[in-house]
Amino acid sequence: MTRPAARGVATGVRQVRPLAAPIAFAARVALAALLPATAHAHLVDTGFGGFYDGLAHLVSTPADLLVVIALALLAGRSGAPAARGALLAVPLAWFVGGLVGARSGLDPSWAWPTTLTFGLVGLAVALDARLRPAAVVAVAAVASLVHGVMNGAAMAADAGGLRQIAGAATAAFVLLALVAAEASALRAAWCRVAVRVAGSWIAAAALLMVGWLARPSG
Repeated sequence: MTRPAARGVATGVRQVRPLAAPIAFAARVALAALLPATAHAHLVDTGFGGFYDGLAHLVSTPADLLVVIALALLAGRSGAPAARGALLAVPLAWFVGGLVGARSGLDPSWAWPTTLTFGLVGLAVALDARLRPAAVVAVAAVASLVHGVMNGAAMAADAGGLRQIAGAATAAFVLLALVAAEASALRAAWCRVAVRVAGSWIAAAALLMVGWLARPSG
C-alpha cells in the first residue's frame, strides 16, 4: 500500500471513530426496543433521589433513547443552526410534556405514540431528509413533547414528580448534545451513509415494534 493510500485509510479510521460508538449504541438499543417489557411501565428507583430517577428513566427506556439519538443525528447532519435549535427545543418540550402527562391520566404502557415518533424520525435520518432548521426544531419539539407526555404519565403512575420530569429532560438534553456534536463533525461522504444506516436500524426497530403492538390479542 502506498503512503498516500495509507494516509487515506488512517484518515477514514479517525473520521469513523466518533460515529462508531453512537451507531453501535443505537443498534443495541434498537434490539432492546423489540422486547415487550420496554413500554413506559415503571419509574426506576436509583436511591439517589427523584432527579436521578428521572435520568435513569430515560436511559432505561429504549423508545426514549432511540428518539433522542435519531433527533441528534437528524439535527447534527442538518447544520449548526438546526442543532442549536434542537438543543433548546428538546429539553423544553420534554419538560412541558412531562408536566402535561403527569396530569393526563394516560396509560403509561401505551406504546403506540412513542413507537411512531422514534420510527418516523429514524426514517427521516435513513432517507437523509433535507429539512430547514425551523423544520428540524419543529420535529424535535413535537417528538419530545410526545415522549415527555408519556414520561410524565409513567412517573405519575409511580408517584413521581417535578424532579423526575426535570431529570428526564436533562438526560435528553445531554444525550442530544453529545450525539449531535459527533454527527455534525463528520465530513466524509461515506460517514453520511453510516448515519443513514443508523437511522434505518431505528426505523426498522419501530416497524417491528408496530408489528408486535398490532398482533391479534389472545
